Amino acid sequence: MGLFSKEFSNVVEWDEFREDMIFYKWHNNEIKRGSKLIIRPGQDAVFMFNGKIEGIFKDEGNYDIESDIVPFLSTLKGFKFGFNSGMRAEVLFINTKEFTVKWGTKSAINIPTPQLPGGMPIRSNGTFTFKVNDYIKLIDKIAGVKDSYLVDDVKLRITAVLDQLLMNWIVKEGKDMFNLQANSFDIAKGIKTDLDMQIFDTGITITGFNIMSFNYPEEIQEMINKNASHSMIGDMNRYQQASMIDGISSGKVRGGGVASDMAGMMMGMNMANQMMQNMNNNTANPNSGNFNPGTPAGTAKPNFCPNCGQKTGEANFCPNCGQKLA
Repeated sequence: MGLFSKEFSNVVEWDEFREDMIFYKWHNNEIKRGSKLIIRPGQDAVFMFNGKIEGIFKDEGNYDIESDIVPFLSTLKGFKFGFNSGMRAEVLFINTKEFTVKWGTKSAINIPTPQLPGGMPIRSNGTFTFKVNDYIKLIDKIAGVKDSYLVDDVKLRITAVLDQLLMNWIVKEGKDMFNLQANSFDIAKGIKTDLDMQIFDTGITITGFNIMSFNYPEEIQEMINKNASHSMIGDMNRYQQASMIDGISSGKVRGGGVASDMAGMMMGMNMANQMMQNMNNNTANPNSGNFNPGTPAGTAKPNFCPNCGQKTGEANFCPNCGQKLA
């Protein structure tokens, strides 16, 4: 922070710059003759007199206030520095960069849904970005009474209304409650618009809002994962076959290497047998699109069940899975 004496000139600058500070107000008793103004990259300097903007300077550099700044001020452009008296003015330094802030729901939000009478408890997280876009509003609402303003101050205001906005836009979309991530872009777009209106009067604008994830309770997430896996399998017959293959590869189907190899061989024979039966049925009934995995009537009983691979003996039904054999 620049230190002024009443007899000597000094430097007007933001020398305690912080990345998370949105603006910093320099003020002292007087700006003396010969004083310098330093504007660093990513900063704008706003001269104020009696709470009103006198001039805005955006180009970085080192300026002589008397010769380079005063002639461009609104009401002070004719100001003359005295030997022992200076100009009483404040300089507001504004951080012009775009700020990125992480957000997350503090507690679960209960979203109304017919499937759960008490609502679906959901957590969410993501990021939002903002920047200063209107210096007049910023000074009128915030900088007029504050010497500095931090990113955390904006975050506090945003998170105070974020949970309600999330609930409103999730319900408004009316999409699948168990697949909110697929609709996260539309939900985030609506929230960005509403947040921008919330802080419109402060001179700050929301430039982006992103939802990284929606998090369900553990038991709900397990149900979603199981439902998705069943949908991928397609039918129970394929599901059982896939489960058997997974069991063999993972070692859950035990009995030694020979037993695993035999199980794999039997499943391979079973699949080949089903393919042959499908071809025969299609040949016998070219107009039929249905496939009957059972053995056609009038043919000899198979030695192994075409459905599960179990040795059949003389039985008419498979002793393992109940498949009709003749």
